[in-house]
Amino acid sequence: MQDAATIIRTAHLMADAARDAILPWFRNDALSADNKRPADFDPVTQADRDAERAMRAVLAAHRPDDAILGEEYGATPGTSGLTWILDPIDGTRAFLCGAASWGVLIGLSDGRDVIYGLIDQPYTRERFEGGLGLAQLTWAGGERALRVRGGLDLAQATLMTTFPEVGTAAEGAAFRRVADRVRLTRYGLDCYAYALLALGQVDLVIEAGLQSYDIAGPMAVVQAAGGIVTDWQGGPAAQGGQVIAAASAPLHRAALDLLND
Repeated sequence: MQDAATIIRTAHLMADAARDAILPWFRNDALSADNKRPADFDPVTQADRDAERAMRAVLAAHRPDDAILGEEYGATPGTSGLTWILDPIDGTRAFLCGAASWGVLIGLSDGRDVIYGLIDQPYTRERFEGGLGLAQLTWAGGERALRVRGGLDLAQATLMTTFPEVGTAAEGAAFRRVADRVRLTRYGLDCYAYALLALGQVDLVIEAGLQSYDIAGPMAVVQAAGGIVTDWQGGPAAQGGQVIAAASAPLHRAALDLLND
């Protein structure tokens, strides 16, 4: 395995560069958005583009042989066998509203697994990372180990997702079968839901319609904290689609049974 310290340092340089590119636009009246999907509202802003360009510049300077897959600028081939998977602003809708549930997502794949991931919230200055020996939150108060909480059954669990409709009508119905059985369901948290799961604050995240850049970074963080991340059939989740993240194996199994009922 290539030098883990160098990889982690590069990830932090990218996250720092993205912070610097994004924060001048946050809660800025001059911010506008283009719609990438006319049939719906899938916004992209100058902050998204600036942040991905900034991260790509870091990679060009420090790890030019690595491949890149980014939401805004697509795929760039590499020769090292490693691929950085970038979402410059996960939660652009929240960003447009001035809500601080969005984040910068960075994942690193070795072609088999996502081996490292980072969720950075520039406005609150919280950085969650996992993999390559780390499961850690770095924030204004210092550093804190990430660990999912256990010992709760489904009736005691807190569930999170981004959109109330979740996905298709069938996916929404499946989600509601789980939501009807938990203690509390909260909406609209984007990538921050996975950060809270890794921090031991919530127990389940269930989503649909994800892309690989939506889940690669969060998946590595949750898994490093002891959680489970799969698709709704219990298989690999790195390509996106229907995703469930759970704090424990019993919660994961109970939720999967309801999703597939």
